[in-house]
Amino acid sequence: MSAPAWLTIDRLSLTEGGTRIIDGVSLQLGAQRTVVLGPNGAGKSTLLRLIHNLLHPSSGELRWARVLSQAMVFQRPVMLRTTALANVVYGLKLKGYSATESERRAQQALVRVGLEQLARRPARLLSGGEQQRVALARAWALEPELLILDEPSASLDPASSREVERTINAIAASGTRILMTTHNLGQARRLAEEIIFIDGGRIAEQTPVAEFFQLPRTNAAKRFLEEETP
Repeated sequence: MSAPAWLTIDRLSLTEGGTRIIDGVSLQLGAQRTVVLGPNGAGKSTLLRLIHNLLHPSSGELRWARVLSQAMVFQRPVMLRTTALANVVYGLKLKGYSATESERRAQQALVRVGLEQLARRPARLLSGGEQQRVALARAWALEPELLILDEPSASLDPASSREVERTINAIAASGTRILMTTHNLGQARRLAEEIIFIDGGRIAEQTPVAEFFQLPRTNAAKRFLEEETP
């Protein structure tokens, strides 16, 4: 029996410059960890931005079972010109936490992502993988009920990708729902409970992760797996 839906998407479309980017998407999200896959230009990132209300649809609607606190981390996180710790503190202060509580939560978050020893380092001097973990710490410190991740380990070396995955697993284990995109099929296998496959702005499949990789239902998904598998 599938989990109750926390979000229902009904005939969602987005047209920009005469091009239909998202085309009548309807689906229900109820899993704890959902990964959106699809070829370049399929609409993966756009769908996530619509869900996070960074973009507004041309038509259709999002119906939440209840309002969920959210955070989003992008492929290239923005780091303020200050320390790693202050980057995490900044987000907490924006949410209204006191300076003392913000610092306490920020320090705790950096410990959870394994960066406590770099707390006083300038964030912009950290490696790409370390910056992404700072961004994850900044999001996790807010204790979101839904964390949206857009290609969180793209362009990272394998060791940094593993650390990012470890952090995502820990965030999910704390009770936060994960909705993410990735081009890394191995990562999708390891992190997802279900796969949403999007092609040409339309949902082609929504299936449990094992089923998607073993028995994809559509020719588009089969081609995608064949092309992306080394």
